[in-house]
Amino acid sequence: MNTRMRRAAVAVAAGAVAVSLAACGSAKESGDKAKESGAAKGDAIKVGLLLPENQTARYEKFDKPLIEKKVAELTGGKGEVVYANAKQDATTQNSQVDTMITNKVNVLIVDAVDSKAIAGSVKRAKDAGIPVVAYDRLAEGPIDAYTSFDNEEVGKVQGKALLEALGDKAKDGQIVMMNGSVTDPNAKLFKSGAHSVLDGKVNVGKEYDTVEWKPENANTNMAAALSALGKDKIVGVYSANDGMAGGIITALKAAGLSTLPPVTGQDAELAGVQRIVAGEQFMSVYKPYAPEAEAAAKMAVALAKGEKLDGVTTSTVDSPSAKAVPSVLIPVVSLTKNNIKDTVIKDGVYTADEICSEKYAAACTTLGLK
Repeated sequence: MNTRMRRAAVAVAAGAVAVSLAACGSAKESGDKAKESGAAKGDAIKVGLLLPENQTARYEKFDKPLIEKKVAELTGGKGEVVYANAKQDATTQNSQVDTMITNKVNVLIVDAVDSKAIAGSVKRAKDAGIPVVAYDRLAEGPIDAYTSFDNEEVGKVQGKALLEALGDKAKDGQIVMMNGSVTDPNAKLFKSGAHSVLDGKVNVGKEYDTVEWKPENANTNMAAALSALGKDKIVGVYSANDGMAGGIITALKAAGLSTLPPVTGQDAELAGVQRIVAGEQFMSVYKPYAPEAEAAAKMAVALAKGEKLDGVTTSTVDSPSAKAVPSVLIPVVSLTKNNIKDTVIKDGVYTADEICSEKYAAACTTLGLK
């Protein structure tokens, strides 16, 4: 996917909305419908929220409640969030969009299971006068706004951390790259960012695109890599997220490795943070969910009310089907054992007690978390 970001002045961001809508044929007309609908509703708006899966803990634990909280705050408690989770099924998600249209939501926030498969549903929503905010993943179709993290930077952060962990042993053996699902446009960006850092500095022995991001599929892939390369030849593993890192580490242990090679991750899931504490996983990428969720809520409420996105969006992004989409991109942090206290604990994502269960108490004491 050819994605480029540029800082935009307020006037350019406002103009980008008009350009994006004009490029979509009937989108301007449907946008006018949305404006009239939003103006009539005032704060009593209905926000449809479609999240992609429940394999990753973040969606139910963080994204959903954070978006609900911000919508309530922005509407004086009058706004309603109507929620559905697709459980990693693109067909289900398309049906959920149709249900949201039938229920006459005023705006949709969509985190697409499959960025291409959702395009037709996005157009149906727009034709019904319902603006669409692409959340976390850049959905195709006539979207009105987008918020996520700088996903190429995520891959770069992971790659740099792996090189740091390998040190002067980076080329002493081979690494395994466990990328995410090909249906997720973010996975392509993570992969690109990681390769931009790792290429030429490590030997990639095996590389996989992991079906549906599932830990069990990562486990199977890692077992195959161990068999093909030999357990003593693998010096590190690039894992695109924490769930897969768990499956990878299980495979490494099952192979009888007493000292595990460094493994990367992403999402700062509790299990991932605990593995970092225990020294089983080298790092994760901490993505502050609150600013991402708040940006989505702000854009959704503004669009539902027929307001411009001036002052909300800070950049623009191109998708394969839309140009200069008004966007908010959130920076990320490399999470290691050295900054757990200053990131996920300080930000209230987890308490020290949640991380430092009995199994991890001794390691937490060593790190000064307890």
